[in-house]
Amino acid sequence: MTAGITSSRHPAVPVGPVTEVARVRLFRWELPWWAGVLGVYAASRVLTTLLLLALYLVAGAMHWEGGSPQTHPTFLGFAGTWDASYYWRIVEHGYPTTLPVDADGDVQQNEWAFLPLYPLIVRALMSATGLGFPAAGVLVAVLCGAAASLVLYRVVASRVGSISGLWAAVFFCFGPLSFVLQIAYAESLFFLLLFAALLATMTRRYWMVIPFGVAAAFTRPGELALPLTLGIVYVIRAVRARRGRETFGVRERVAMIVAGAVTAAAGLAWPLIAATVTGTPGAYVETELSWWTGFIGRVAFVPLTPWFLFTWRYASVAGALLVVAAIGGYAWLLNRPGIRALGTEVVAFAASYALYLFAVFLPQQSLFRLLMPLAPLAGAPGLTHNRRARTIVLAAGIALQPVALVLLWFVGYP
Repeated sequence: MTAGITSSRHPAVPVGPVTEVARVRLFRWELPWWAGVLGVYAASRVLTTLLLLALYLVAGAMHWEGGSPQTHPTFLGFAGTWDASYYWRIVEHGYPTTLPVDADGDVQQNEWAFLPLYPLIVRALMSATGLGFPAAGVLVAVLCGAAASLVLYRVVASRVGSISGLWAAVFFCFGPLSFVLQIAYAESLFFLLLFAALLATMTRRYWMVIPFGVAAAFTRPGELALPLTLGIVYVIRAVRARRGRETFGVRERVAMIVAGAVTAAAGLAWPLIAATVTGTPGAYVETELSWWTGFIGRVAFVPLTPWFLFTWRYASVAGALLVVAAIGGYAWLLNRPGIRALGTEVVAFAASYALYLFAVFLPQQSLFRLLMPLAPLAGAPGLTHNRRARTIVLAAGIALQPVALVLLWFVGYP
């Protein structure tokens, strides 16, 4: 697969903060960039649907608990299993006003861990079309996945050209965890909003970050990476302006400060809402911690400690050293020339989002799914312009899809 562009300006050369990218070459066809990306996305959904359908049929034939036709009579119902059931309950019943607790008084898993925008959209679609939750939930996910792929292309292509943009979309669509783009989860919507906010930052349309960021804050945890990204970019631009390397006017400064403040407030709002509705201070944090108990038992939440708690539990000192090595390795990766070519905003976002995951998330099986917002990094020219490397990555992504489906569907939740 190769890509090229046809544009009224010089191809693959940044024009201001963004490169104009009009067309791509997909196999032998030259297409508008959006048609090429949507073609990739459609092909990937056909593959993943066939894999999911095969797993559904095998689960029925083997009588696997939790995924058989006896448990889920329809294929769409199968795509609405596991945590999607919480979204289903939110659509039908809303959020509980009283938190469920166990015999020891500890908060149990409940709907407050899942934010409201995705179920609101699904419920609106159900009301407008008469569809049930599984069909409506999957449809919203698939459409948002397509839109996220388009925006991801723009994010990468605007900095390093259409070849890298198209291959970033390919890796995103055919990755091991790409099945989340078509199950009744909020991930697709979250990816779309994050990538759109990142693109707005890259094009210096800072006021546009606000609607995307606020929407993301009520879709999935992780939106707080956006105000941190804005803060990092603000400092870098201010330093460059002081050295005379670029202009950084008052209007842009005000827009960045306001956008950062609003998106930060939005990112912190849900815990306050949960506490207000339930009358329980810390309702959201305690709910999130209920998912940790199966891995490390009941603990208090202290930022920047979850990775060490998890690895120390299972590997002691070696586990802690592994975390330190992972941090060092990631910092090294972000400093590579190919990654830096993606632009200050992408690197700042990648650092901010990774810091968020490290600060608050327990690294269990959901980690791989939560790493997907880092998809712009896969557009690094060192990977996308190396035929052997990109072929290996694509083949590995496709080969690992059925492995991920079996492991995450029947061993751990996706």
